[in-house]
Parts: sequence; structure tokens; C-alpha cells
Amino acid sequence: MLEIKDISKTYDNGHKAIKNISFSIADGEFLSIIGPSGAGKSTVLRSINQLITDDSGQILFNDQDIRQANKQQLRKIRAQIGMVFQNYNLVGRLSAIENVLHGALGRKSTISGALGWYTLSEKQSAAALLDLVGLGDFIYTRANELSGGQMQRVGIARALMQEPKIILTDEPIASLDPQSTTVVMDYLKKIAVEMNITVIANLHQVEIAKKYSDHIVGINNGQVVFNGQPNELTPAQIVNVYGNDVGAIE
Repeated sequence: MLEIKDISKTYDNGHKAIKNISFSIADGEFLSIIGPSGAGKSTVLRSINQLITDDSGQILFNDQDIRQANKQQLRKIRAQIGMVFQNYNLVGRLSAIENVLHGALGRKSTISGALGWYTLSEKQSAAALLDLVGLGDFIYTRANELSGGQMQRVGIARALMQEPKIILTDEPIASLDPQSTTVVMDYLKKIAVEMNITVIANLHQVEIAKKYSDHIVGINNGQVVFNGQPNELTPAQIVNVYGNDVGAIE
């Protein structure tokens, strides 16, 4: 479904963030991208949905090169790619269901979106998605009254509201306690397995990646240094990914 071919990106300050990154991922697969801070993981995710413009390479989504898409084509592609953010990116004063409904904006007209006009069917879908992630009792709770783990689950439900083929998530558990980490990762895995939605997660914790992933890509200094299954990630290869950042592998 998604194939990354030789993607490179150098920022205006001269920093070479990623260099000839290549990997592929199948439908319904859970892929973790691991590596130390500053390795280029976030740049890879931003490249996939073209929030940044790469210098070279190809990003093939169902055989269409996203990098060559015009504005109209890119909007349609992005509607199929949900995003779950590290800092939740919710509107705190709005309820959980109102935040989830924002996931439908890509399918609505500019006027309907601006005025917050949602159909009964859309509202029912948003409520069902909150129930799916265990928040059926918090539909009308303001986002800023939820715990971090609950807010992240609202973010997952919002991404699902897009009816995506792929969900990208950048350090989704970085701010969560161990219990909330398990809950959020369980739901992301469930989405991949039961809904056949491809999940690409940037993660810092190796053991979490090994537990939940079908496929792991390790990046260091902007380059792929590991590409394989979790059981192929040996201690020596972990050191190759993280170098002396031993605290990251716990």
C-alpha cells in the first residue's frame, strides 16, 4: 500500500534530516519507527502526508506518488491519512464528541465545516468511535477535563472519523503513564488488526515497539539502520540504532 523510496530532506539551515530513507508497509500492518531524538523520525511522518516538501525520492500510496500530486489530489490523499499527535491537538473548550467530529471536516464543504454543521449520521459515527476507544461515558466531557490517556484516545477516535487507510502517530505515548500507555497502544493495535488500517507509529521505547509491531524501522542520523521484524532486532542492532542513548531502549 505505502512505499517510501529514497526520500531525503535538507532544511534551510543546512541540516540533513533524512537521507535516502526507504521502506514499505502493507495494508493493516503496524509499523514502528524507532530511533533517538533528532534521528529524523518526525521528518519521515511529515513527508508521508507532505506537510513538508522533500528534496527527492518517491512516496507511493496505492501506486500514486504523493510528491507529484496537485493540491486537489493531495487533499483527497490526506483525507485517507489520519494523524494522532503527541500533544493531542484537541480544542480544550470543546467536548470529546465535538473534537472527534473535526475528523469529518475533510469530507465537508468549507461553509459546513466553518459553521460546524454535522449530519445525524456523522454525530452517531463520532459517538460510536468514542465508545470504541472506551470513552462512551465521556462524550460530552470537555477535552480539557480529560486525562492525558483519555485525550489521546479522543485523538485516535478523531483520526478514525476520517475513515482513513493509514494512521500516522508521532510519539503517541511520550506524555503518558504506564497504564495509559498500555491502553492507548492496545487500541492502536486493535485498529490495525480488526479494522485493517495501517498504523505507523514513531516510538522511543524499544520494548513497546517490539511488543506491538509487525515491522520495525530503525533510524539513526537520518538513515535507516534497521528494517525488519521485531524478533530480528538484536541487542547489537538496538545499540546500532540508539548509539550511546542507552536510556531510550528501556
